[in-house]
Amino acid sequence: MEATNILPILKKKLAFLSGGKDRRSGLILTIPLSSDQTSMEELSATLDYLLSIPSEKCKARGFTVIVDGRKSQWNIVKTVVLMLQNVIPAEVSLVCVVKPDEFWDKKVTHFCFWKEKDRLGFEVILVSANKLTRYIEPCQLTDDFGGSLDYDHSDWLNKRLVFEKFTKESTSLLDELSIINEGDKSSSVDKDKSADCALLPSFDPETVLQTGPAWCPMEEELLAQPQVMKLLDSLREQYTRYQELCRQRNKRTQLDEIHAKVMQVVTWLQGPGSELLKTQQAIGDSMRAAQALQQKHEEIESQHSEWFAVYVELNQQIAALLSTGEEEEVAELKALQQQLSDVCYRQAAQLESRQNVLQAAQGFHSTTQELSQQLDGLLGMLCADVAPADGASIQQNLKLLEEKLQTVEAGLASVRQKGALVLEQMCSQPSWSLEETESPPGDPQDNVQQIQSVMEEMQLRKQRCEDMVDVRRLKMLQMVQLFKCEEDALQAVEWLGELLDALLKTHVRLGDDSQETRTMLDKHRKFVDVAQSTYDYGRQLLQATVVLCQSLRCTTRSSGDTLPRLNRVWKQFSVSAEERQQRLELALNFHTAAERVRSLHLTCQV
Repeated sequence: MEATNILPILKKKLAFLSGGKDRRSGLILTIPLSSDQTSMEELSATLDYLLSIPSEKCKARGFTVIVDGRKSQWNIVKTVVLMLQNVIPAEVSLVCVVKPDEFWDKKVTHFCFWKEKDRLGFEVILVSANKLTRYIEPCQLTDDFGGSLDYDHSDWLNKRLVFEKFTKESTSLLDELSIINEGDKSSSVDKDKSADCALLPSFDPETVLQTGPAWCPMEEELLAQPQVMKLLDSLREQYTRYQELCRQRNKRTQLDEIHAKVMQVVTWLQGPGSELLKTQQAIGDSMRAAQALQQKHEEIESQHSEWFAVYVELNQQIAALLSTGEEEEVAELKALQQQLSDVCYRQAAQLESRQNVLQAAQGFHSTTQELSQQLDGLLGMLCADVAPADGASIQQNLKLLEEKLQTVEAGLASVRQKGALVLEQMCSQPSWSLEETESPPGDPQDNVQQIQSVMEEMQLRKQRCEDMVDVRRLKMLQMVQLFKCEEDALQAVEWLGELLDALLKTHVRLGDDSQETRTMLDKHRKFVDVAQSTYDYGRQLLQATVVLCQSLRCTTRSSGDTLPRLNRVWKQFSVSAEERQQRLELALNFHTAAERVRSLHLTCQV
């Protein structure tokens, strides 16, 4: 019987166990009769419930029943006493009927309960409240009978409800935990069985376990303490097993979740992630195209970063479980960790390699674009007409042309270096998974051919420019030579003019004798030879200018100016030299004849 079933009856306090004991350590059962008509059925139900609380050992010591009839009628008291014969005859050792002071004396003198002891099975005595202490110690009586024992029926009833709730829940929980634990033992053979099938107990074990020690029993309830302790011990044992079961299942759930996440990461990296990289194998045919591919690659890297973040988190979770896992779990975790790391590192290597290729391609296209601009500038210079004013400007233009050619050669060398770097990066790209036999879309061989084609094109353009530079260099050197010839021809004219001036101004003496005149004549002839050489040199230079002008396909600038001046000076020089020579020859003849006459005269005198 449970208190909840007769809770309204128990609240009426028709009978109660105060926790007090008689001198024989028997429990005291108090029946406080009221002035209202007491229902014997409710009183019987109350007594049945109260008598179910003490242990059998306690019942064996017998009860002392206090029937408080001070507020009730005699016939009800008598009925209650007689009812005890049917309800608890074996457990009752003494019934103390508390009578009203001088109220029943006249009515009950003819009735002696002691005479009915053999028939009733227990002793009945009539006693006033103030004399009840003859049979029971005051400390075991409630204040209703002048005792000092505290008793709160509402508090007692609440504690009984808590106790019965604890007993019911703990018993039910114990059965459920036993079923769960035994069920897990039988199903442990099937390791593939999902942990979702685990049963959850109807009550929270922690709450139930806390309820037991928190329950503060009174004396009669202490008699149930062994039962409570036994329930608590069993419950703790089953709960410990249940906690271990939950821990194992939670660990299995964690492993399954980690396995699922690992497979999710691996599936994406080996599937969509790899496909994204496979479709991005081109390197672009220009700087702008390479930059667009770089931007696309950064978007792909951003998508991969999200999965790499999941990888880092999973790696931390796996590391935490490895420190506490069992041997079988550790092996499984290490296998998952290795699989995850292999896929992530392989994919990261593919991303890094693709990034290196794109950076190298951008450097290659940038250098190629710069070289193309340099070639265009050189070609523009070569295609422009050359009309310098003098040889110095031609030399300056020639120097600028050589510098541009050297810049182009350095640019081509840089293009080759950057192209070789791109080819090296493409050759060093990590291979795809071993399961794949087909090459990814966008065969790298096409990129190799593209790089080689660009380098060959730059080489051809540079070679064409070099050929044009050779032609331009020859033309400019010829122009330098032309200006040089013109300058030297003018110099020859000036030298010839200076010789003419010297002939006219300083070559006037004819000599004092034949010997001197003959010496002067020899010098004059040498002087004329020098003038002749100067004239011939000027003529040769002017002829060279004519040839160079024809080669350069430009109009002759020297034959119409310098040549007439040269001829005119030479003619003047020739006339003056001829006259000088004639005078010297005449003087020589004169000095020779005079010396001969002087010699004959001297001979005759002798």
